[in-house]
Amino acid sequence: MLATRRRLTPAVMLAAALLASASLLVTHPDADANVPVDPTPADGEVLVKDTEEYGEVSVSTSRVQGNGQLTDQAFTVTNHVVSEYAQQGTDGKPQEYLLVWAGDENAADTAVHDAETLPDSLLDPVNKVKNASVGPDFLAVIDVTEGSPSYGKLVNTATVGPLVSNEPHHMQYTWSKGDTVFAGGLFNSMTYAFDVSDLPEIKLKGVSTPVDTPGGSVPDAYSVLEDGTAYATYMGGPVLPGPHRYSDGSVRTGNGYAGSPGEVVRFDENGNVLSESPAATSQGGDPEQCENVPQVDKATCANPHGIQVREDLDTMVTGDFVEPRTLILDPIDPPSPYLFRSTVRIWDISDRNHPKVTSVQRLPDDPQEDPEDPRHRDSSGLMEVTVTQQPGNKGAFAQTMQGGAIYYAPDITAQEPQWRKVWDDGDALKEFHPSSGTEAADTNGGWIQTSANDQFLYHTIMGREKGALGSDDPGAPGGMISLDISKLVNSKNPKCDLHSKPEGKPKSADCPTLAGAAGINRDQPGMGPHFGTVDNFELGPDGKYRETDQPDRLAGTDYFVARAGHRTDHKLWVTDVGENGELSVDDDFRDDATNSPGWDFNRDAWPHGPFGNAKPHKGLFVVADQDVE
Repeated sequence: MLATRRRLTPAVMLAAALLASASLLVTHPDADANVPVDPTPADGEVLVKDTEEYGEVSVSTSRVQGNGQLTDQAFTVTNHVVSEYAQQGTDGKPQEYLLVWAGDENAADTAVHDAETLPDSLLDPVNKVKNASVGPDFLAVIDVTEGSPSYGKLVNTATVGPLVSNEPHHMQYTWSKGDTVFAGGLFNSMTYAFDVSDLPEIKLKGVSTPVDTPGGSVPDAYSVLEDGTAYATYMGGPVLPGPHRYSDGSVRTGNGYAGSPGEVVRFDENGNVLSESPAATSQGGDPEQCENVPQVDKATCANPHGIQVREDLDTMVTGDFVEPRTLILDPIDPPSPYLFRSTVRIWDISDRNHPKVTSVQRLPDDPQEDPEDPRHRDSSGLMEVTVTQQPGNKGAFAQTMQGGAIYYAPDITAQEPQWRKVWDDGDALKEFHPSSGTEAADTNGGWIQTSANDQFLYHTIMGREKGALGSDDPGAPGGMISLDISKLVNSKNPKCDLHSKPEGKPKSADCPTLAGAAGINRDQPGMGPHFGTVDNFELGPDGKYRETDQPDRLAGTDYFVARAGHRTDHKLWVTDVGENGELSVDDDFRDDATNSPGWDFNRDAWPHGPFGNAKPHKGLFVVADQDVE
């Protein structure tokens, strides 16, 4: 049974769309007398201010001009370092940090929920107004040094300017010494390149604006290469509708900003654009499976979201998710379920500046099932991909947000990699809460990442909101899981395929098994983490950090995209990982205001000012360069 959901009227949708669009053009609200704004220091200057909530805060700014020949706007990152925690002793132990790319919450973020819940959403106007004004987006720098007296404390908020409402989204999946941190603004198609070599302070190395990437919009994920350059998926279409010529001379026709087709951009370490490459093939996609609004001359599903690279194989994998403006313009009732994608793209990156799509496969569905809503088929809403990392392995995984499935292809270098379903997210739900059902549809799985030794696959699941599958649907909780994938990736001829498993028969012996599960907000359906990251560092006996292939911590964030209608609680969680993949919520990582597990981004004040709630989308474990071997 399909859920009965209130459809927004055209007038409400137009108002919401205009509000969202207008917010993209706003710069810092220093003209608002009700929002105190720090003076911006000159380069190299440090100002010190006293705050009631954080004590002494040191403020410093770095500036860059926009990259490219057509942009002369100055962009800034302003540090607000909390002196007490930046200077707190750790018995000589160097500090490790979690960077969290977070956006200021404002009226545009609550518009969808308010429209869904009229007239009740009009009952508390005071609190609505309190958090309605627009503040700066920022990188939060949180101390996660094990054993540190400032463990879990906020050390810095590095605000970006002058643009606000970037909708901070993704950074790269993991960080290594010397890497630039690349961070994207989902709504305004900005890419920021940050220097984190001298933590807890952050500098701005460069920015890329939509002028610099006319072939795509809506940046999603980043993958940094060994030479310090990075690939980025731009999920949306060219900035202007019509034909667009890419760096390799090829031409594709698009339907405009946040539409289709998307592209892959290569950046240098300062955020300069090296090349733009089309995700769409010249022949287009299946018109029945690849709808576009408005339709383009050749139907395409090319809306790349997740991205991971095997440089040793000269191969890149991207996963197509959705025509992105669909989620914003009508999140309550999208015009077609076939705007959600189910295609994986394999790229040849032997010419690093001109990656080329070599194959496009649609993930298979269960031939025995025909869900009433096509959004609930196994393959719907492909979001994230991850690759195996050991030299002898050539496989990759892909997961679906609407379908609640994980797929595996043993050899991504094959001419036509063969994908098969190997995991169903419904099998983890009772681990989050014993009364949960096992229906995986619409459980909103997100991040997946292999461990460096290819033994485990880590995965976040937001869960399903109550009523999503019908009036009698109790919903499902979310959390983080680890799967033991060792038998699957080490098999020369893997047998696991859940679509071919006879009813009532056990899974193949090489199928992934659940090694660990940590429920997040166990009693609140649909309130689990959307994205995660692996702590890829360990402290050596010499007092230096080094990268490890056996991580002992993960971090996850409870936030997707507010204007897409998903409601979460804006918390950051750390989970401990046992030797055999067991997961448990880190009880020591607590909010400094409530003293409860999980770090809450809903708060009145920050080191940069009283700007209210913030939306944490992506975290990244980092260490100052001098402290890494």
